[in-house]
Amino acid sequence: MIKSKKLKVIDLFSGVGGLSYGFAHNDGFEIVAANEILKNMAEAYSLNHPAVKVYAEDIKNFGAEKIEKDLNIKADEIDIIVGGPPCQAYSTVGKRLIDDPRGKLFQEYFRVLKEFSPKLFLFENVKGLLSMQGGELLTTIISLFESLGYKVQYKLLNAADYGAPQIRERVIIIGSKLKVDFKYPKSTHYNPEEVLDLFDAKLKPYLTLEEAISDLPFIKTNEESFEYASEPKNEFQKLMRQNASVRLMDHSSPKNNEKLVKIMELLPDGGTPEDLPEDLRPTSGFKNTYCRLWWNRPSTTITRNLSTPSSSRCIHPKAPRPLTTREGARIQCFPDDYQFYGSRGDRNLQVGNAVPTFLSNAIAKSILENFRENSFI
Repeated sequence: MIKSKKLKVIDLFSGVGGLSYGFAHNDGFEIVAANEILKNMAEAYSLNHPAVKVYAEDIKNFGAEKIEKDLNIKADEIDIIVGGPPCQAYSTVGKRLIDDPRGKLFQEYFRVLKEFSPKLFLFENVKGLLSMQGGELLTTIISLFESLGYKVQYKLLNAADYGAPQIRERVIIIGSKLKVDFKYPKSTHYNPEEVLDLFDAKLKPYLTLEEAISDLPFIKTNEESFEYASEPKNEFQKLMRQNASVRLMDHSSPKNNEKLVKIMELLPDGGTPEDLPEDLRPTSGFKNTYCRLWWNRPSTTITRNLSTPSSSRCIHPKAPRPLTTREGARIQCFPDDYQFYGSRGDRNLQVGNAVPTFLSNAIAKSILENFRENSFI
């Protein structure tokens, strides 16, 4: 007889909950604990997941003993661990990664995985992981996971392929002890600028920035609005506003100086400083800084600096200002009732560092199906 139960999940390096969103909003799962070292980030997670025990502390203090003592849940009762420790500081190839202090966060993920030995784990990271040290780092990470008895798969997934209004690629590593192999979710959307394969005729075109944020008011620099500009114009906007209050939250723009506002006013759709008069072109910055987004395309990958014009492309396609926290949240597919916490910088960090919730939804559904195929639920 097939057991009917919720799969127990632990969320490591949880951030504000983007990677685990699909698990938190799927009745097949129960997130029992989360770990996040940044206090305001952990507070935001708690606001949105009041039933989850959140450990706002260094991950080195987190482990199976604590979970059993606090929640009366034994290590072998945990089914899934999810998390994405930052890889930027990794420097060592070979098995030395476990001993190198620069791989500290990976070591802790590995330690927690070893302590709980869940049936499946999800390890998320940046696209750059594929090419770090000529691919040797990825090979090392996979071999270390395999040493714990996991069958390991990895794939580069683009959030836009799953309905997010943003080109955002992430490496998704799945390690499993289940008999039936995990299958990655199939794309639901395609890039209309590329030729569509006849076999993919049922796919929808990528969601554009216009479709994502056109119901939010086009405020100017140093302005704030608590009112929507219109009723929802499409299914995405309806979904984002499903449980939202009448009062629009987190839609304010920073104060920019007159010259910067002038620059932003003169940029065309998708424009760069090269489109500006020479005397107005910024003298510093990279190719993708001081750039306007496109109205009829998905956003490029947003970062924690989504409200900083001198950072990577983040200027609103129609208004002379960078994105607001709420617009960033929409681009990351967080619904309008999702709460962020702290200063503008804190909130933008919470938004910019997240995995788009639509990508999480797709992965969580595939993981649930995998457990069903293995008759675990």
